[in-house]
Amino acid sequence: MSKLPQRFEDVDALETFMSEPTPGLEADLARLDGDIIVLGVGGKMGPTLARMARRAAPGRRVIGVARFSDPTLRASLERQGVECIACDLLDRQALERLPNVADGVRNCVFMAGHKFGAAGDASLTWMMNVGVPMMVAETFREMRIVVFSTACVYPFVPVGGPGADEQTPPTPPAGDYANSCVGRERMFEYGSRKYGTPGRLVRLSYAIDMRYGVLYDVANSVFAGTPVDLTMGHADVIWQGDANEQALRLLAHCTVPATPINVTGPRHTSIRWLAAEFGRRFGRAPMLTGQEAPTAWLEDTTQAQALFGPPRVPIETMIDWVADWVRCGGPSLGKPTHFSTRNGKY
Repeated sequence: MSKLPQRFEDVDALETFMSEPTPGLEADLARLDGDIIVLGVGGKMGPTLARMARRAAPGRRVIGVARFSDPTLRASLERQGVECIACDLLDRQALERLPNVADGVRNCVFMAGHKFGAAGDASLTWMMNVGVPMMVAETFREMRIVVFSTACVYPFVPVGGPGADEQTPPTPPAGDYANSCVGRERMFEYGSRKYGTPGRLVRLSYAIDMRYGVLYDVANSVFAGTPVDLTMGHADVIWQGDANEQALRLLAHCTVPATPINVTGPRHTSIRWLAAEFGRRFGRAPMLTGQEAPTAWLEDTTQAQALFGPPRVPIETMIDWVADWVRCGGPSLGKPTHFSTRNGKY
């Protein structure tokens, strides 16, 4: 594996490093039979996850499925050796035509979902986050399935504690998005129990890319001189490459029935501290607004660390990278996280 870079010159350098497989991932995928299909590959994390899988297991097919409304994404993935299939996952018949076990595909990573805009279209949110998982759990019941979920299924927990662990009952405080994510988990759990499908539910908290994420949002505000909202005063973050690596490795650590696992960084991060760190790097005092709540969506990652060890990229390195990216005018995906939201309305 390469050393951690000092900075990223451009998007290509960023995505090349972000999709670099670890020896642990290569070893875990070598234990598995069959090819890999990624449902919802067109999201923020999907392209680098698919590329990482392809690099880690070059002898296998990696199939990326999305609507591919942006043809440049499909062309980019295909250049990296990822087979692409355009499919609307809401279409049951189209879903059933996708490659399956009979075609040698034994491993599924489910990344589809609907979050932003959920408050304005609750029915679509529930269909994408519950209806589609029900259909996928039935259609791909003979595969191993790793499902991307979210820390939002948990209740808020005290910021001074260890965070919610996997035994914490999923009882989100509010909102169609968080509650429908509990429904997503329940559909895959039901399918796993009914059909004996091996699976894992990845309760992810804030993957970090240079172009989006909590760190980008805070850095961009500090650099632009706009207020940083402290209302949700703490967050858990993890480098996107580490999150993708753990999700792919979980294909070799599935359970029946499917069980949850928390995936994020090992430290609860103060938003006030983040703003101060970016301010120090930019040479300007951050503007702050609001008062930190005593609770937040925070996770205990003891289980993931026992399986995989600590994430490769520490928080201080991520801060350095993001500060450099923002200072140099690196591109943004234009997708704010709304990390300060506490009412569940996205």
